[in-house]
Amino acid sequence: MPLTNLSLRSVLLPGLLSLAAATAHAQEQHTITTAVPILTISPDSRSSALGEAGVAISPDANAGFYNPGKLGFVRYQHSASLSYTPWLASITNDMGLGYLSGTTKLSDRSTLSANLMYFDLGQINYRDDLGNSKGDFNPKEYSLTVGYGQKLSDNFGVGLNVRYIRSNLIGGNSGIDSNPANAVAVDLGAYYTTDLTIGPGEYNLSFGGAVSNIGNKITYTDPNNADFLPTNLKLGTAITKELDPYNKLTFTFDANKLLVPSPYYEEGAAPNSAAVEAENRKRRDYGIVKGITSSFSDAPGGFSEELKEINLSAGLEYTYNDLLMVRAGYFYENPTKGDRQYLSFGAGVRYQVFGVDGTYLVPNSKANPLSQTLRVSLHFNFNELSEAFGPSDSPVN
Repeated sequence: MPLTNLSLRSVLLPGLLSLAAATAHAQEQHTITTAVPILTISPDSRSSALGEAGVAISPDANAGFYNPGKLGFVRYQHSASLSYTPWLASITNDMGLGYLSGTTKLSDRSTLSANLMYFDLGQINYRDDLGNSKGDFNPKEYSLTVGYGQKLSDNFGVGLNVRYIRSNLIGGNSGIDSNPANAVAVDLGAYYTTDLTIGPGEYNLSFGGAVSNIGNKITYTDPNNADFLPTNLKLGTAITKELDPYNKLTFTFDANKLLVPSPYYEEGAAPNSAAVEAENRKRRDYGIVKGITSSFSDAPGGFSEELKEINLSAGLEYTYNDLLMVRAGYFYENPTKGDRQYLSFGAGVRYQVFGVDGTYLVPNSKANPLSQTLRVSLHFNFNELSEAFGPSDSPVN
């Protein structure tokens, strides 16, 4: 991937890191861009198979990524999960996303979690204007998160994550004066779950909400040109129907919205006009709180455009005897805001302490860089709560 003296923003952020349909067309369509967008992508196979819905589904070792409020409801004393995605497989073979997560119960009502996300962007060969090699560099990003979740009652829990983020996208041979970017962010989450009897049927109904990546803006070059982290609001629900003692079906639905300023534009005006550039500069200079609060009302197209900035995820999971799982989902992003739209399919198996999940995405376009994206996750679960804490301390629900 030869590079000359190109700007960081024009090469890396909308190009290498675009997780939508990374084309000039998408950029013309008022796509919201942030630093480190990989933090908004489902890293594990279960949720990615459910259209990336995860804020309200039953908790497992990956619960902290989606909603730390679920952590207090994890069923096992110790659990761990390892996931890997060969990223953008239809375009390159040297990019990958790895994710390692784990939880441990401090009591039957409280849980500590930790996870590591590592994004390898492959090898870059820098060249000067004459085509002479200036050396190779391997850009990479990672985040390290520690979380805590507490059940406040048998039905309701809250949680908190603290995350360190490091993004190193340009090496010293690039000809660009840059440094690795660092940030610290927090997530806040809440989760409610209850069992219901409706007629002859037994159901479990859950609701979840989380705000993730609330943290400082980061910069690679000019401190006066910092980028927002992908602060994100997630709200969702999941309902599970027990068909019989061996079979159950779960439907889940999430809505996600980035809590960062919308890009400003004027109909009929050039994107680089003085008025448009001045307004976008003003929005980039917002502080964290201003960026979050303004994100609900700053879309140039008004309320209808604000609704277009909400991404929707829906999924269906069939489980047989807590042993075999089959999943399907759909992810929707408005065509004017990135146009990621794809079906997802997956399956999983659990046997004693071990489990494995897999997911395959079918995008809406063959040109979509998410084509042929495959995720694989391994799971390890040790000691049910009744074994760990005894019957008197195990959860009621």
